[in-house]
Formats: sequence, structure tokens, C-alpha cells
Amino acid sequence: MTVADFDEEIERLGTNCSKWDDMGGIYGVDPADGIAMWVADMDFRPPAVVQQAVERIAAHGIYGYPGTHRPYGDAIAWWMANRHGWQVKPDWVLTAHGLVNGTAICIDALTRPGDGVVLMTPVYHAFARVIRAAGRQVVEMPLAQEGGTYQLDLDGWAGRLTGNERMMILCSPHNPGGRVWSADELRGIADFCRRHDLVLVSDEIHHDLVMPGAPRHTVTSLAAPEIADRLVTLTAATKTFSIAGAHIGNIIVADPGLRGRIAGRMAALGISPGLFGLDMVAAAYSPQGAEWVDQLVAYLDGNRRIFDEGVNAIPGLRSMPLQATYLAWVDFSGTGMEQAEIARRIAADARIAANHGATFGLGGEGFMRFNLATPRARVVKAVQRLGRAFGDLQ
Repeated sequence: MTVADFDEEIERLGTNCSKWDDMGGIYGVDPADGIAMWVADMDFRPPAVVQQAVERIAAHGIYGYPGTHRPYGDAIAWWMANRHGWQVKPDWVLTAHGLVNGTAICIDALTRPGDGVVLMTPVYHAFARVIRAAGRQVVEMPLAQEGGTYQLDLDGWAGRLTGNERMMILCSPHNPGGRVWSADELRGIADFCRRHDLVLVSDEIHHDLVMPGAPRHTVTSLAAPEIADRLVTLTAATKTFSIAGAHIGNIIVADPGLRGRIAGRMAALGISPGLFGLDMVAAAYSPQGAEWVDQLVAYLDGNRRIFDEGVNAIPGLRSMPLQATYLAWVDFSGTGMEQAEIARRIAADARIAANHGATFGLGGEGFMRFNLATPRARVVKAVQRLGRAFGDLQ
């Protein structure tokens, strides 16, 4: 077995890397001394099998249009069956330029301008951005908090609907809260969508990144097969394998009518995948890729434990229990500080670039999101810096 070296600190400055090169302009954190913990990509090399696929293409030296997508579709079907117990037919898979693009395609194909799109907030900020850009209305349904974790509030949400809503976007596992929804919860969401005539778009991009000991991720399609005619599942290898720059993702739709509507819109927009992404994903979704992911998740779990132990020891701070993803969601409300002061201390005093909670919608105020997919030495350093930045609360 090849052992991955996740402790290697790879220099990303000066490589046209948003996460590191842009943090000075956006957060005022000097990249020379700062720690980038905002953009959700990993500071790890992908598995060797992915690198080898890229090198094969580069060695050939001709970068023409790709032909059949069958190896790509077969690899997705193999991965979903072996890692998630989900039998996906390659014909169900439509290929987008990443899942933000996939979300935007679904909104464009399945709703009309002025329609409402429901989000369970706080949630991944790009959803609201593309909804508004498409001329649709963001309808926020705040998640409840019980025992320090997020819970659904389906009864409360029903009273907030206006009748103008046509779609709900689910983040499963949840970003930024790191919550793995149970099969019963997913069935509740599906029933909510059925009763209120909503298409359900289930973004499951983090489904491979579930922490040891956490509940197992359930594919929404398996939890609620009865809503296949209104269910779209979004998946991607990009988060799992540290290949976000490949900009490739899957729109998986079992129902032919629903799939036809999305495929028709994609055809009208001229959307097709690129050569490199197809081969990278086909290589990643393999036994070698699976071995690497198992090592990755164990490493991320170690980072999670170190981060949570250190952060939760600081008075006024509480890290929400992380069941999945590599994104820690930290509640600073116990400090009694305004969001601006929290953000100032993290950027100026701790020299960390982290996402501001308010950008994730209702319920995000007072939180900050930290990316833990980085070598452990940086996580240790970040915890130490946070301790000093908020040391007056000791």
C-alpha cells in the first residue's frame, strides 16, 4: 500500500491559487505569514493514479476534443456502487463544470425568473449567489440548533412558504455545519418537497468525507426513491480528491423526463466536459483512489481532533461537532463580540484567512468557517494563533 504524505507543506503562493494568492486582497492577511483556511480546496496532492492520468495526457502532447465519456460514466457507477451502495446507470449522468455550475444549470432548467428557491441556512454561500444572479428569489429556512448541532425544522419552514417556491437545495452532508443527515431526516425533507411541489436538488459533494465514528452518509436517492421524478443529485470527485481546479461535476437524474429537461438546457448552452477532467475522475474513482481516500479521512479526523480540542479550550469559542467535510464551523457568540471584531482578530491578530459566517445566510452570524484540509503543522499553528488572538478572554 502506498502511504500518502499529507504532512508535506507544498508552496502554493505564486501558482495562480485563489486560496493563497488572493487572501491578502480579500482578507488583508499577508500570504507570506498568513494561513489560508477559507476556500474549500485541499493543500494536498491528489493520489498518484490521478497525477499519472494527467501526465499521460501531457506526454501525448495533443489536447483535442475528448471522444466517448463511457470510461468516466463507468467509473462513477463503480464508485457509487462500491462506496455508497447506490446503483447508478452511466446514462443518468450529465456532466457540468463543477457543482456550482451544476446548481446553476438546475435552477435555469427547472425554475423560471421570479421563482423562489429554498435554502436551509446557514449553508454554502454560492447557492444564494447563483440563485440571485439567475433572477430567482432566495427563500431562507433557518436550521434549528439542539445540543450544539443543526436540526431540521420542517414544521416551522412550512409556515414560511409563500407558494412561489419551485425548488429546494439540500446540502448533504451539510456545509458549513458538518452534519450528516439521517435517512429519516432525508425522508422528511423529501416528503416536505412532495407536499409543497418542490424539485429537490441534493448537493452531495462531501459524501466521501465522513469522519470515523460518525453516522454513515445516506444517498438521498436511496432514502427517498419515491420522489425520483423530482430529485436531482449532484456529486463530484473534485472535493474528495483535491482536484477542484478540474471544474467537473455530475448531475445525476434517474427520471428520464426530469433529466431530459436539464440535458436540453445544457445542449442549448453548449456545455460539455474537458479532456483533463474526464480522465482525472476516471482514474480517481478506482481501488487506488479509494485507498487514498481512506487515508485522507483518517488524517482529516486527526486535524479535526486537534482543532476542536484547542478551539474549545478558548473561552467563548465552540466548534460544532464535525461529522463530515473538512470545514470546521466555529461559534464565537460566547465572546460577546460583534462579527467585525471577531473577523478583525482572526485576520489581523491570528493572521488567518477564514470565511465570515454571515455570508452563509440566516443563522451564520457570529460564526467563522475554517478549512482543515491542510498539513497538520498549520492546524496546530492556527490553534495557537487563535488562542493568542482571544487570549484576553482567558
